[in-house]
Amino acid sequence: MLALRDAIELLGGKWKICILRNLSFGEMRFKDLQQMVVGISPKILSKELLHLEQNLLITRTVNNTRPVTVSYAITDHALQTLPVINALLEFGLKHRKKIKTG
Repeated sequence: MLALRDAIELLGGKWKICILRNLSFGEMRFKDLQQMVVGISPKILSKELLHLEQNLLITRTVNNTRPVTVSYAITDHALQTLPVINALLEFGLKHRKKIKTG
């Protein structure tokens, strides 16, 4: 059960799964990712991206352009989470009317 608890800690919360799902479509800059993850504040997005990077689920690349831009991409390690994320998405779509959110 420790492994399950670790996985929930890693992917838990309101935003991490949404971030990974969006990055699964390709590399994104911070601003683009913030627009895709509706409702997330820049501060929380930064915090979640750092956590995902520390756990090797995403990479952060600083591009030496003018102005400097930062882009994020999903790692091969994180690709293993996509079947779980897609299953959650499918469940949510199928049972959306029955789900009570608080």
